[in-house]
Amino acid sequence: MSTSSPSWDQAVLQPPACHAWKEHMEGAAYHLASCIVLLGYMGGSGIFGSLYIFGLLAPGYFCYALWGWLSACGLDILVWNVLLVLTCVLQLAHLAYRLRRDTVPEEFELLYKAMYLPLQVPLEVYREIVKCCEEQVQSLVRDQNYAVEGKTPIDRLSLLLSGRVRVSQDGQFLHYIFPYQFLDSPEWESLRPSEEGTFQVTLTAETDCSYITWPRRRLYLLLRKDRYIARLFSSHLGYDISEKLYSLNEKLFAKFGLRFDIRLPSLYHVLGPASSEGELEEAEELPHSPQPEHGLDGALEPPPQPPPPPPPASRPRSSRAESDLLGEDSTSLVLEDFAELPGSFMDYVSEGEYMK
Repeated sequence: MSTSSPSWDQAVLQPPACHAWKEHMEGAAYHLASCIVLLGYMGGSGIFGSLYIFGLLAPGYFCYALWGWLSACGLDILVWNVLLVLTCVLQLAHLAYRLRRDTVPEEFELLYKAMYLPLQVPLEVYREIVKCCEEQVQSLVRDQNYAVEGKTPIDRLSLLLSGRVRVSQDGQFLHYIFPYQFLDSPEWESLRPSEEGTFQVTLTAETDCSYITWPRRRLYLLLRKDRYIARLFSSHLGYDISEKLYSLNEKLFAKFGLRFDIRLPSLYHVLGPASSEGELEEAEELPHSPQPEHGLDGALEPPPQPPPPPPPASRPRSSRAESDLLGEDSTSLVLEDFAELPGSFMDYVSEGEYMK
């Protein structure tokens, strides 16, 4: 080791000087290869930047191999550059395979940009979601039923990609479903994984529609395996159900043109006293069962029960003239305003039935 250290010091610290520069230039292959390699190293990052870099390095090293074979006549130059060419070609093949594997159909790409990209969902996670539905797009022709009330089992979850679907119950229109909304989110949330059920509404395509569907069992397995995807579906389903509930506001409106919002407390104030008074009236109409008479001597009869206190008198409601002002506050609306309208809240027995 001591004998080799002086030679290394001499090679590094005192390199041999060039006695004379070559008078002739290298061949055209050498200069062409240098230019191509220079352009190749100007590539960017990412998969397309890598394709650009290796796509230029491969012909550059090939030109170096030609120069080593034809001009420099060096076997080592030829061998090393051939190996570099093969390495670049293999890397290009790997990048092309990744690009082909990561490519999704156009419908799924638009779905990603509309629903998942705003939430910054990674592409790897999105591919797992798409893989669960087998990357298949289903279709519905006009007037074709997606589900029939009381007949179609709840065994899948579907998302509308294009078109419009009408939701009805007992022949009565409820609301529409538009693109990038779930077709059966209420039914999905109404059942546990081990329960079975059928649709309580009918879903009919009003136009030619396309949608994707996840089988129920496969989607449950995916949600159980990946908690991030489970939280993602939970947020999407919750938002979708709330949008469907708010769309029912269009069914409830005043006869003079003011729309009634189910989120306002006026509906609660109207229904609350009415329901409590109705319960008191039902309790008053029930006949009291007679107390059994004791025929034994010396038996004391129980003291008579005091009569129940009269129900509190309801505050008389003054008659209100019809208002033609559109600026009236919605909290001043009362239940009688909806009594004469078909499809209004008065057509339903309870608030729960209306919200179905």
